[in-house]
Amino acid sequence: MNFRGVEKTDKWGYIFTVFYNGEKFHSFDEMAGKTTVKGEFRRVMNELGFTWAKGIQQGGRTDSKVSAERNLLYVSSNFQGNLKEIIFKFNEKMKESIFIRKVEKTFPNLSFPEYIEKREYLYRYPKKRIKRSIEDIEKTLLEISGTYDVSRFTDKKGLDLKEHERTVKVTFEKNILKFIGNSFMPKQVRNMAGYILTGEIETFPGKYLTLENVYLKDELKNKIIILNTDINVSGVEKIEKTLDGEISIFYVKKENKGKVIGKNASNIKSLRKEFGNIVIREI
Repeated sequence: MNFRGVEKTDKWGYIFTVFYNGEKFHSFDEMAGKTTVKGEFRRVMNELGFTWAKGIQQGGRTDSKVSAERNLLYVSSNFQGNLKEIIFKFNEKMKESIFIRKVEKTFPNLSFPEYIEKREYLYRYPKKRIKRSIEDIEKTLLEISGTYDVSRFTDKKGLDLKEHERTVKVTFEKNILKFIGNSFMPKQVRNMAGYILTGEIETFPGKYLTLENVYLKDELKNKIIILNTDINVSGVEKIEKTLDGEISIFYVKKENKGKVIGKNASNIKSLRKEFGNIVIREI
């Protein structure tokens, strides 16, 4: 992430942590004529005045009818209004199907999936339908946990992907299967669940599967942008900083920008000696 690139754009990146009920949607990705997670997120946010130019990137892609407790949707936008108000209105309108838990600001124009550390899925199959013994289930858990080619647990769409090797750890506690991995192929978790609970590879229903959480790499977590109220600088309206404190963002009015930078950049050089890397944004 090159912070100098931030100075050359009026956009910011926004990470939305969202819950959604997979039963309310045809699928996850946008699809013409279908009610999808991404499609409804875009439609309602755009109607409320929050727009972006490119597509929505995600922390985890979910199969049809699969729900999420916490998935991440990332967009780059030049929105400058009241985002809290937008989110409140969105949640009031969409609370039965999608709910925005929180939003975090970060660098724009990222290849977002590259900054995902791991994903966590839970499969809650009805206890009365589980016929295998705990001993057989535990043996299978050991068999399928690890780093290897998981092609046998995906579909044609997955087989067409370039990389087939995945790292996954699967546990079974209180009749719930937990899958943690760096990345998953289409239908991988549902097929693995079928294999664990029946001994045969079969695609179990999506309605019992939940994307429980998506974990960011430290590189991106450190670049979440927050308000900084600890310092005041003459001519600067608002100051933000990254969580690691390495970068400060100074928001200035157009008429004050020259004053903040100073003749021959003398003032900004002095400020950078005091506060480190500084990005100047006009408001």
